[in-house]
Amino acid sequence: QVQLVESGGGLVQAGGSLRLSCTASGRTFSTYGMGWFRQAPGKERVFVAAISWRGGTTSYADSVKGRFTISRDNAKNTVYLQMNSLKPKDTAVYYCAVERMPYGSGSREAGNYYYWGQGTQVTVSS
Repeated sequence: QVQLVESGGGLVQAGGSLRLSCTASGRTFSTYGMGWFRQAPGKERVFVAAISWRGGTTSYADSVKGRFTISRDNAKNTVYLQMNSLKPKDTAVYYCAVERMPYGSGSREAGNYYYWGQGTQVTVSS
């Protein structure tokens, strides 16, 4: 059974940092692009960041560019999201996901992802 488990969320003051982790079990995803999405209360799930299967290509939503960094460790079947200079508008449930097709570059479209984690809450206070 495939599982994606996110961790590292929590409550932080504006300007602070958090590092999210997402570890996959049940199979290896070293040949799949992976991404992070977030969903704020009452809003749709939106793209945050993505990384290619080899890790050489990354992309970010404009709202987080320069503050967030996505990375992966294929040996650990884990993807990370380092979040710096956090703002109250970053408050959301953060989800990691694995692309549907192998050898991807990391899509911005949620429909291109097949496996999803349960999410981890990030709350940024002002």
